[in-house]
Formats: sequence, structure tokens, C-alpha cells
Amino acid sequence: MTELLRATIAHTPAGNLVYHEDGGLLIRDGRIGACGDFTAVRRQHPDAAVTDLRGGFLLPGFVDTHIHFPQLRVIGGLGRQLLDWLEHHALPEEARMADVNHATRIAKGFTQALASYGTTTALVFGAHFSGATLALFEAASGLRILSGLVLSDRTLRPELHQTPEAAYRESTELIRRYHGKGRLRYAVTPRFALSTSEAMLEVCQTLMRENDRVLLQSHLNENKQEINEVARMFPWAPDYFGVYERYGLCGDRAVMAHNVHPTVFELERLAGTKTSVAHCPCSNAMLGSGIFPMRRHRNAGVHFALGTDVGAGTGFGMPKEALQAYMTQRLSPDGLLLDPAQLLYRMTLAGAEALGLQAETGSLEPGKAADVVYLRPPINSPLAFSLEEKEDASGVLAALLTQAGPETVRWVRVEGMLVRES
Repeated sequence: MTELLRATIAHTPAGNLVYHEDGGLLIRDGRIGACGDFTAVRRQHPDAAVTDLRGGFLLPGFVDTHIHFPQLRVIGGLGRQLLDWLEHHALPEEARMADVNHATRIAKGFTQALASYGTTTALVFGAHFSGATLALFEAASGLRILSGLVLSDRTLRPELHQTPEAAYRESTELIRRYHGKGRLRYAVTPRFALSTSEAMLEVCQTLMRENDRVLLQSHLNENKQEINEVARMFPWAPDYFGVYERYGLCGDRAVMAHNVHPTVFELERLAGTKTSVAHCPCSNAMLGSGIFPMRRHRNAGVHFALGTDVGAGTGFGMPKEALQAYMTQRLSPDGLLLDPAQLLYRMTLAGAEALGLQAETGSLEPGKAADVVYLRPPINSPLAFSLEEKEDASGVLAALLTQAGPETVRWVRVEGMLVRES
């Protein structure tokens, strides 16, 4: 089936903004066949059926590089820092994931929420229980979900601990069932160095070695108290990143969340190993973790993208995350002044690059999967009025990033397949 969508189009191939006010996006058998000015695309494909979507905007599906599925119900826990927040909000709810019926209900609500906000690809922390992590994969509903069993064997609630032997066995079975099946991929997921013994880190290393194209996700340098505890528990490590590095848990298949307080040496090694960072500005603000040193990451050559970090983060909206990144950088004495094109890149293609999916998604280039979100503001909404006055691409994108919520997401497609419509 060939379809030509007509609307305003914006995306960032190679990190550079491409904008077509009257654009044409050709979709053929779930792939993008052409993207450009509508008249030019129509001339090249005169037999394609046209769907007129003028008044709205076609963007690449959003890519969330850090989010926790079991924390759907704990969004909005105020007044605490990381370790205290985990103890009183996140971990009690994560313990409930032992109940597969509860986990299944949460997994369905979680994936529906991703789609309703325009997210088509997400790197997701699963649960500490294999049945709950299985429920997440089963609930993916056509989305690109990259996830895995969360591995911990100390310092958390006892019911969230596994033995290294059980962690290896259950992870291997989940990899066998889901990795590379359709749009699903597996991510080896040590929760953080603070909750993983050296034996558990060795299990993670083995899983990475034994399984082709699995990813690695964890946390790094989020909170100063956390960093001090890691230094105490791993006295042989030069720094927090050194714990992961010793076990090969780094590289172009690895994504570390936060990295708010890195050393110069850590930034050099992150860049050298091509390890990516998931920047989660709403969560960093909610937990008082600090302001992400974006300029230092950029200058060191560390690749970074955006993540919502639900439930320490404030919701599923990637545009809101991009806006928060902009605002926190404005407040930092050493912050970067981010333009709308840079923000769009960080919430789409940069995320795909972090996950090794840049050849498949993240922009609307021909040959890629048709992962597309269609935004159209409700009539007489503040966003609709704001867009009346915007005459250039930067102004339009700024208005969308500032004001677009789930009410603006009219439909979402993954490989051309409709996964959400409102």
C-alpha cells in the first residue's frame, strides 16, 4: 500500500533541521518512500493516494532513552532526594510487581501512555521479576520496546533481590523469547552499582558477551550521596563509571542514565568507549539531583539524548522533557542555549543513535521505518492561537515543544501501522 501524507513536516537528519511547510511524506509498505515538498513528491508519485493533513504536523516518533515501567503509579512524589525517594515511593511499588496480574495491568497502562504522548521507541527498565518483565514485552502493542529484567542482589528491599544464578537463568530465557522478535530488543539491566555485587556484574558481563545486539542500561552519577556510597562499596574503582567499565558494561550498546556529576576523567572514558547518556531534566529537578552539565558532555564528545525517567520524572511527554532541558540550561551558569531544532534532534534521532537504531528510526528519511507522530492542536486552543503568529520553522517548533500535550497527538504510527488514534 502506498500513501502520500500532506502536512507540515519537521525532522533532523544528521542533526540538521529539515522543514517543509507544505510537505509530502510517502509511505509504502510501512517504510518511508519519499519526504519533501508536497508538489515535488506528488509529481514523482502521481498514483499515490493522498491523505490531506494540512493544519497539522508530521514529526518522527519520539524516542525515550530512560523510563521505568513499574513506576507508573508513583509519578509526583515530592520533597525527597534519590535514595530516600526510592525507599519511600519507588521500591514499595516495584515490589508489587511480584503480582503478575498487577504487573500486567500496569504494563498495559504504561505502553498506552507512551503511545498517547507520541513515543514510538523506548529504552525501559523492566521489573525485578521475570513475570512482570514478560508482561511488559507482551503489552508492547507494536511499539519499539527495549527492556530487560532489573538485576539487584543487595541494598534494596529483600524481595527485590535475585541470586546471580537466578538472574542469569531468567535473563537468558527472556532474551530467548523476546530479543529481536518483531520490534522488541533486550537490554541487560543492572539497577545501579549500589545494588549489584561483583558477582551480579559478572552475570551482566556474561549476558552481554553471549547475546548479540543486546543493550546495556543502568544509572550513573545521579546523586552525590549515591556516588559516595558507590565509592565506599567499590574501593578499587577509580570512580563510578569505573565499576561498570571493569566488567565491560560500556560501549556503543550501553546507555547510562543521568550522569549529573561526572568527573573529567569519566567524561573522557565515556566518549572513548562511545557510551551514551540519557539526560532526564525533569527527574533531575524533581529529586534535586542537580543540573546536567551539557556543555561538558558536548565538549568531551559524549553522546546524549533525552529520557523522561518516569516515575521520578513528571510524565511521559518528550516535548515537555525537551522544554525542561532548555529551561534548566538557561539557569545554569555554564549552560547551553538550545534552539528548537537541537531539542527536536535530542528527542528523536539522538535517541535512536544512542540505541543503535538510527538506520531504522529517528528521522523521516527514505528507507527508514514509517515511525511517525501527527500533531494537530485542538481548535481554539492556546497552541492553535500561538501558531497563527509563527512564520518560520523555529517559531513553529518552539510553540509545539512548549505547548503540545497528549491532546495534540492525533495519531501515532510505527512502521506505518497505527498504534494510537484520538
